[in-house]
Amino acid sequence: MPFFHRSPNLMQEDHLLSAYTYHLPEKLIAQHPADKRDNSRLMVVNTVKNNTLSHHRFSNIADYIGKKDMLVVNNTRVFPARLLGRKETGGKAEVFLLELPVVENAAEGTAVAQALIKSSKRPRPGTKITLAERFSGTIVEDLGGGKIKLKLKFDPATGLTETLRLSGQVPLPPYIARQDGCTPEDVHRYQTVYASRPGAVAAPTAGLHFTEELLRNIAGKGTQLGQVTLHVGYGTFSPVREEDITRHQIHHEYLSISQETVDAIEGTKARGGKIWAVGTTTVRALEYAAKGKDRLQAIDGWCDLYIYPGFQFKIVDNLITNFHLPDSSLMFLVSALCSRKTLLDCYDLAIREGYRFFSYGDAMAVITGQSE
Repeated sequence: MPFFHRSPNLMQEDHLLSAYTYHLPEKLIAQHPADKRDNSRLMVVNTVKNNTLSHHRFSNIADYIGKKDMLVVNNTRVFPARLLGRKETGGKAEVFLLELPVVENAAEGTAVAQALIKSSKRPRPGTKITLAERFSGTIVEDLGGGKIKLKLKFDPATGLTETLRLSGQVPLPPYIARQDGCTPEDVHRYQTVYASRPGAVAAPTAGLHFTEELLRNIAGKGTQLGQVTLHVGYGTFSPVREEDITRHQIHHEYLSISQETVDAIEGTKARGGKIWAVGTTTVRALEYAAKGKDRLQAIDGWCDLYIYPGFQFKIVDNLITNFHLPDSSLMFLVSALCSRKTLLDCYDLAIREGYRFFSYGDAMAVITGQSE
């Protein structure tokens, strides 16, 4: 059924932060994932068909992805970035690693990383924090803005990866309430089934709905599957403070797209297929790799692409995403694809229908192109 109608000139309002505010009842903030990944709900908005809207289970997403199409996912993996320790004075200190630590000397068991630190009194450079047995961090430098440079010391026989697994916690978004940190359920479910490249401090949550069986069913239709890597950074939770959203400074995140993925995307477009991006991170990765160029290019570097209404998409046709926080840059990105008015109408309906929001919540698919 046709559902939405866009006013002729909303661009000026589209660039106002206050235009992305909505009221969400706290009970709709998902605290736990669905009983099964693909049993979450799915709202589908088809802008090709006059913004037709329909409701499904996520397992039905395969019905919308054509055999000529390509599904592109972000294979980043969340690493245990939250570390609980004590200062030499005995006071508690919580360390949040902002990046996967870089090993300086594996034989000696040393690494460096940028981090945030929370304690009763802000520790100074030179402060040692014991994180676990034979695992500690020493503050090397105060980088400002709440950030520090930290030198880690770990047992070389155990290795850094295993030390983090044993000592750290998978960081959960602040709106997911846990009394004692992440649970065994979170360790499993706050990762996509295809997560393979550690480096993210937050999951690309649109991908949490996919099961291995669902991906096999989609590939079995003939649909091409592809992967990119964009390590989701802490900046994804940074609030937008500028009323004129065009003045907001977006964060940088590590990005990698292989030539194999580029070739597959070009082949898909050549045969009339559409590109489905799983999550806003995948959108940013693909569009960044094509921005200012004649064609999509393989890349290994840093992405700082900021997408808001008025952006011209070169690669992505359709998007699978979750329901995002009010006034967030993620809402701006989705609005650029389907329009702000359409998105807010979708959110209003989702609230009335009891959809679950944010990382562990339900999903929506935005279709702006269909296969020939």
